[in-house]
Amino acid sequence: MIIHLIHNTFGYEMQKLTMAFFPDRKVLVDPDDVPEGENEFITVTQTDEPLTLSAEFRNDAENLHSTASEVVEEGDDPELAAGRVLYRVLSDVTGIRPQWGILTGVRPSKVMTKHIDAEGEEAAKEYFVHRLYTDPKKAELAAVVSNAERAIMDTTTEDSISLYVGIPFCTSRCTYCSFVSESIASPRAKKLYPAYFEKLLEEIEVTGQIAKDTGRVLRTVYVGGGTPSTLSAEQTRQLLDTIRASFDFSHCSELTFEAGRADSITEEKLRACLEGGADRISINPQTMTDSILEAVGRRHTVQDVYDVFTAARRVGFENINMDLIAGLPGDTPENFARSLQDVIALDPESVTVHTLAYKRSSSLIPTKELFARGQETSRMVDTANERLAASGYAPYYMYRQTRSVGNLENVGWARPGAESAYNVFMMEECQTVFACGAGAVTKLLVPGTTDIIRVFNYKYPYEYVDRFDQLIANKSKVRAFYE
Repeated sequence: MIIHLIHNTFGYEMQKLTMAFFPDRKVLVDPDDVPEGENEFITVTQTDEPLTLSAEFRNDAENLHSTASEVVEEGDDPELAAGRVLYRVLSDVTGIRPQWGILTGVRPSKVMTKHIDAEGEEAAKEYFVHRLYTDPKKAELAAVVSNAERAIMDTTTEDSISLYVGIPFCTSRCTYCSFVSESIASPRAKKLYPAYFEKLLEEIEVTGQIAKDTGRVLRTVYVGGGTPSTLSAEQTRQLLDTIRASFDFSHCSELTFEAGRADSITEEKLRACLEGGADRISINPQTMTDSILEAVGRRHTVQDVYDVFTAARRVGFENINMDLIAGLPGDTPENFARSLQDVIALDPESVTVHTLAYKRSSSLIPTKELFARGQETSRMVDTANERLAASGYAPYYMYRQTRSVGNLENVGWARPGAESAYNVFMMEECQTVFACGAGAVTKLLVPGTTDIIRVFNYKYPYEYVDRFDQLIANKSKVRAFYE
């Protein structure tokens, strides 16, 4: 599919919006060469006197054609007008009305917060519905999340930081996964793992010293992956002890350990987590159906999930998060509802509901048939929203991903007081995050602004080990930022 721009530079947003309607297509903006046989074309045109945006779609092979135009009101954003006319055209030819309207960004709640601050909550929701074409339920969700996030963001200060520590290893690779991670069963990983772990501890110590020297105040810690529970119990203790020895924890309110998959969690590891100071863990089944677990490459059963959850309670964890994914291949709205009910029955303190998203680096092939399951996936998400709210959970953070089925969202739900501050700080980029490990990205928030300066670690574990001295040298950018 080809997008032509005439007298405007809105290519990125027009491409992303078009992909919401045609997620299985390759969408090109003003390419030098049009692929042979291409028969779908979109034209977005801006004209003056009066300032007008128009969009046209044509597919001569299927005899599809639609146009729309809009005069830009004074004070309105021409790019948003372009989005509205393109939305109307694509809705006309497809019969699809994406529930997030013309919004293509990762953080819809951030947009909502901006408008609540400017004009109040009710006017902001009206703006979402009538000017951004958002479904009223999604506008309401964005407002609720905005208010919850604001309460957490208001607790941070200019000198506050969070810490992310990455363990890029898993017991096996899930078909939908796009993260950089190594299977611990592979010969290369078995050889690499000890060296990686040793270097990671060293990076944590260096990073902790930078935090102390620059007067940073640690607020939250998140150990993620990959799957951190691929560490042995002894390594888990060593990791958490190193973190606590390297940073001042006197103001830290949360240490999350993403235990993750049931096939790598043991009671001994859970005890090591708790004794090491972790007060929040994640146990992530993704589905409570054995056949779907097997189909997506998870090497554990539903019973394993029950067993490790029971073990976590027995050990003493009082704040447990569980993840589910809506839209997994082979799942149905009825089956997803059963998975959801099984998770709710376990009574975790928080539940995160993700929408399946197709990533180029995953092994899951994004077929047209799977993308066509948008309505089914939407029913799953709606069921989650209704049942979690009825069970005493409230949405507190949210984000969206490109090429998600149904163009839907990921939402964290929590019981009052069990919200993860790290998730909000990280997603809303309202606080500096120091990051350690392969693929980790340190995000430095420029004081008094929303600007972020990023310091990247090497992406792959073998690079991380082989080029570790250079990686540590790069940490000087963090120190220089504060000095």
